[in-house]
Amino acid sequence: MMNPVIGLDISKGQSEGQAFLNKGQPYGKSFSFLHTQEGLEELFNMVKTLQTNTGVSPAVILESTGHYHEAVIQFLKEQEIQFIVVNPLISHQAKKSSLRKVKTDAVDAYYLCELYYKEAFEVHKQRDIQLLDLRHLTRQFESITDMYVQAKLQFQAVLDQVFPEYRGIFGDLYSRISLLLLKEFPTSEIIIKSGEAKLSDRIACLCPSRSDRWAEDKAMLIMAAAISNPFQKITYQSHLISLNLYVDLLLQYQVHLAYLEEQIDALATQVEEYSIVQSIPGIGNKIAATVLSEIGEIHRFNHPKKLVAFAGIDPSVYSSGKFTATTNRITKRGSKRLRHTLYLAVLCGIRRSGSKKLRAFYDKKRSEGKPYRVTIVACMNKLLHWISAVLTRKEPFLDIV
Repeated sequence: MMNPVIGLDISKGQSEGQAFLNKGQPYGKSFSFLHTQEGLEELFNMVKTLQTNTGVSPAVILESTGHYHEAVIQFLKEQEIQFIVVNPLISHQAKKSSLRKVKTDAVDAYYLCELYYKEAFEVHKQRDIQLLDLRHLTRQFESITDMYVQAKLQFQAVLDQVFPEYRGIFGDLYSRISLLLLKEFPTSEIIIKSGEAKLSDRIACLCPSRSDRWAEDKAMLIMAAAISNPFQKITYQSHLISLNLYVDLLLQYQVHLAYLEEQIDALATQVEEYSIVQSIPGIGNKIAATVLSEIGEIHRFNHPKKLVAFAGIDPSVYSSGKFTATTNRITKRGSKRLRHTLYLAVLCGIRRSGSKKLRAFYDKKRSEGKPYRVTIVACMNKLLHWISAVLTRKEPFLDIV
């Protein structure tokens, strides 16, 4: 029986393909198509041609390429064509088996077809749209948070050259009232010229929920900071321009992050497993949403060890001849977002107010002489097994020692 396949090497905006009728039987030369409706129709015509020649509907095999392959995958789903998405690590190792050093898109597509006949791949399964939406939002939240942190650091560098004494006046330097007040009164010269009364009135206006006495106290602190500020006169106007820009940027990031957090919470509450995962002490709203979105459907992992490998916290193994390594690091081959989130969950869980079972496990490993980092990774492994159990059984976690 014929077993046709089409290998696709995906790149930005276009793909290179190679068709095989059966193992060792390439069909014609490689072909290329654009990621447009007309180009995708060319791919569909190739699928139909292979089906006509072999009497079997061909599978399509391609590498995971970030977001570049999304247009092709959506088209394949709409046309109900079976496809396989391969981890690039696997396909890269397969290409290294050849002694010839050749790297072209056509050759890569050819190697993917050969890999299809060597390995037993599972056909790509349809993912839950809600979980994929949740994953996109949590990743966007993480990305904007990273940019927000960078903006904070750059803002601090400018503030140190304009008004370093401003730090410590408000409990949160990045609160809305702190940033807005700094934008309006950025220098010692402006503050001293405005006077304490005007400062107090402006603070009371920006924060009406606080008392007048609180506003007066803050105005007094700002005035004292302005007097002791080493930069009484600003030499570089560019610093003021930068300070104003970073204040606006920080306020915008705060608005975007608050909106994303609201959308994540709204979407996560529609997922049944959201409340189940939160039954484990140490896992709150954000961590639960990220864990669920990165794991996806739990039935994709028929054993907890596969989930551990997906998170990249399984130990690497090295053995050659009579030598067997005794110090093995974790592989870090899986989802780094899931791995980082599990790390945060463990830190929360081993606190006194966290999980009793996790804390007992942590203390046991430490008493055995395990180093801190080794113990933390062991706790991450244990926590992931618990997550797998509660998601599979759909029962809340019981924190009983």
